[in-house]
Order: sequence, then C-alpha cells, then structure tokens
Amino acid sequence: MKYRELGRTGYKVSEISFGAWAIGSAWGDVRDDESLAALHAAVDGGVNFFDTADVYGDGRSEQLLARLRKERPGEEIVIATKAGRRLDPHTAAGYNRANIAAFIERSLRNLETDALDLVQLHCPPTEVYYLPEMFAALDGLVTEGKIRHYGVSVEKVEEALKAIEFENVETVQIIYNVFRQRPAELFFPRAKEKRVGILARLPLSSGMLAGKMTRESNFAADDHRNFNRHGEAFDVGETFSGVPFDVGLAAVEELRRLLPEGASMAQLALRWILMSDAVTCAIPGAKRPAQVAENIAAADLPPLSEETMEAVRELYEQRIRPLVHHYW
Repeated sequence: MKYRELGRTGYKVSEISFGAWAIGSAWGDVRDDESLAALHAAVDGGVNFFDTADVYGDGRSEQLLARLRKERPGEEIVIATKAGRRLDPHTAAGYNRANIAAFIERSLRNLETDALDLVQLHCPPTEVYYLPEMFAALDGLVTEGKIRHYGVSVEKVEEALKAIEFENVETVQIIYNVFRQRPAELFFPRAKEKRVGILARLPLSSGMLAGKMTRESNFAADDHRNFNRHGEAFDVGETFSGVPFDVGLAAVEELRRLLPEGASMAQLALRWILMSDAVTCAIPGAKRPAQVAENIAAADLPPLSEETMEAVRELYEQRIRPLVHHYW
C-alpha cells in the first residue's frame, strides 16, 4: 500500500481507503460479522483511513468502526465521519452550532472516542457554503477539542470551490470517477494550490464500474440502486453517478478493452483515479473481504498508459459528458 498526505491535516493515508456506507445501510443485505471481516481485511492490507457518517445505518457504521479500533489495538486507524444529514427537514437553516454540536456528540459516543479525527459536513444545501457562522462554529469545536480537523462532502464542483474559501476547510470529499470527470478541470488545481485533501467518493459509480452488473441485475428494496434511480430519495448523482443504467452498462463494455493484463474492471477504475496527484485517496465501499482485496490490489497496478488515459477521456466526452458534466 502507498500513502499520500491528506492535505494539511498531518495524516498520511492509504491511497485506497475504505468507504463505510455499504456496511451501514442502503446497499442491500449486510451482516455485521461479514462487515467486520471486511474491515479487518482492509487493515491487514494496509488501509488506515475509513470514511463513514452518522446516518449510515443510524450509527451502525460508526459503531462497527469503534469495534474495529478496539480489536486492532496499536494500529493507526484514522476515521472520518460526516454530520448534517440527520436534520429533518434537511435545510440550510438547520446548519447551526447547536445542531452540529449535538450530532458530533452522538458520533463521539458511537465511535467511543474523545475527539473525532475528521468531521465533514454531509452534502449540505448549497446555501450552507455562504454561512460563515457555520464554519466559525466548526472552528470552535476544534478549539474545544471535540474534533481535530474538518472538511466537507459535496455534490457539486461549485460547492467545493466555495468551501475551500474558508481557510480551515482541510478536505473535500467529491464524486470523482471515470463517469464524473469534471472536478479535475478547475477544482483539482485550486485544491492543490491550497493543499486541500481530496477524497474521491463513489469511485466505482455505485458498483457499475466494477463491471459485474447486467441488464438482469436486481437490487434489494432497501438498496439505493433500486429506490434512488431517479433521485427519489436524495441527489440522483449519488446513484450510478447520475448516469442512466443502460448507458453505464454500455460504457463499461467499451472500457473492458482497456483492461491491463490480469486486472479487473474495478482495479482499472480505481487506478484511473490514482493517476491524479491531486487526489489523496479513493474510498470504495466493500461488504466482504474479497471485495477489499480486489480494491486494495488496484494500488499495485503500474501507471496507466497515455493511450489508456486518452481512451477513457474520449469515452467520457462521447457517451457520458452530455448526461452529467453540467449538472454537478
């Protein structure tokens, strides 16, 4: 495993890390024993950074990570969590010090710790990035010792650019994958300039880029790939990156011809992300140890050729860009 600096935080984190949404909720059936086995497999493979949120399984994901820490004493395990989506209704007005402080207290209990390594506002409404008092409140929570560092998880490039105008925003989590290439155009250079860590979320586009789905694939009723295909529950860009299912399947078939010898589709997709030196890490999810092993192996692939990178760019320009580029 290789490690990269997480912005100005002082953390050096595994370039393939672990996204813990799937072990919490909204990805179909999941068992805690299997989830813990996946978490342990990640640590065994050199993963030291785990991303979760207070709403993943209503705290289930955070609690599993607390168990992991207890079962792996002496290991460096950095945990990022997110706050804000517990608001009901989820509006900008709810982003105030009292509410966020209460959410952080709950996460401290779930994670069984005195201070959170990294807290990220969880895809708040765009208006929140125009509330300096919210970021001042986060500064206050750092001063109090409740959190060590903070950042944001965003839906849109414009939100990412606005967020890093606040000098103490140290990380941005953003959807970046073969199907969502816009962040590299303007945001990545600006983030590098300000030494902001970038977490590439949904790196496999809800599993589409793992290359194992077909038109006959079925998803459980509680899987967002079933119930959020058209943005019924939250932003449609969170499901298959906003790309229609059939279009995604066809694009994946074109990508297969680019596979390095012995590599899987998931590994190609993850290695493509790591080609950007602006990205700190990709955070694919996993529910089973075998998935973890496949993801981790992507870090060992040699750099992709210029021809492969150009072919991916052309595929995006021709098939995907009109569907997603100007929306997020």
